Amino acid sequence: MNAAERVMCVLRGQEPDRIPHFEWIIDEKVRHAICPGSTTEEFTVRMGLDAMLTAPDYTSTQVAPNRFRNEWGIVVERGEEQHATVVETAITTPEDFAAYTPPDPLAAHRFDSLKKMVSRYKGKYAIGVHLNDVLSIPRNLMGFEELMMAFGMAPQLIRDLAEMSVDVNIQLAKEAARHGADFVFTGDDYSSGQAPFMSPNAFRELLYPGLKRVMRGFHDQGLPIIKHTDGNLMPLLDMVLDSEIDCLDPIDPLGGMDIAYMKKTYGDRLALKGNVNCATTLVNGTVREVVDETISVIEAAAAGGGLILSSSNSIHSSVNPGNYLAMLSTIKAYGQYPIQLEFDASGAVEAMT
Repeated sequence: MNAAERVMCVLRGQEPDRIPHFEWIIDEKVRHAICPGSTTEEFTVRMGLDAMLTAPDYTSTQVAPNRFRNEWGIVVERGEEQHATVVETAITTPEDFAAYTPPDPLAAHRFDSLKKMVSRYKGKYAIGVHLNDVLSIPRNLMGFEELMMAFGMAPQLIRDLAEMSVDVNIQLAKEAARHGADFVFTGDDYSSGQAPFMSPNAFRELLYPGLKRVMRGFHDQGLPIIKHTDGNLMPLLDMVLDSEIDCLDPIDPLGGMDIAYMKKTYGDRLALKGNVNCATTLVNGTVREVVDETISVIEAAAAGGGLILSSSNSIHSSVNPGNYLAMLSTIKAYGQYPIQLEFDASGAVEAMT
């Protein structure tokens, strides 16, 4: 199998030739320590990862040092991490929403990056497009604290924002599929490490109908779905799974999520992506600890396929490059099907230290 075939096999819940690997973000500090000067695209090719990832293209205008206003009308600040932070929102009240127009999903430039990626890599690497489902766009437009207050004080505004997000993202998915995307991943986080941001009842009433509709819209375009959300998802898990996602990420260990339990209980319903701990093990663990934890993920979740092995969120700037290499080496050494875990890893560990 090549990389594209391998990933799509896993998203169908089947067993590939080996466990695939890719990350949502690989910070440039880590990339450059391993492959000096590389872009994410170059790093993917050089290191033998399995997916090329992109997103809709939105224009932005600089409004202050490190601050940019994008087509959604929000201002973001770019810092050391690749993920920008929202610092100025666009909607506060229902009246703001009534006057608001989202960016045109059919704008001519919207998928220029995807078109280039498809022209270079279609059929070789799985091509994933980052879209949204029901929470990230409302959060970005209102700000997290205002959004959480609105769950109690302005529930119809939450419902309206979620439905707008669904409408826009279904249109984006149609265009992404038309231009050759292989799968969609959504990054809308629903939970902290302790609990969901809203009650299960509020989620069911205000967000769940839109979640089902957007996932159905993605599937209508023939696009499998990897759903990302950090934290303790268990109180919302039945609703998330019933929306018919194809893969869940990252099975967050800091949120008390157990990938062995998820595999045993739900492995016949969906694939899993995760979950070597990027808050602790990949940052300050020893090589041996990285190897052992990576092997433990394989042991817990690789049987029969349905596993994309990755970090528990991303390869952020604090990840030790040597530890990321140790994880990659372990996936290659132990990730071939049929899985064989009996080999003594001590020799491999010594070779990497």
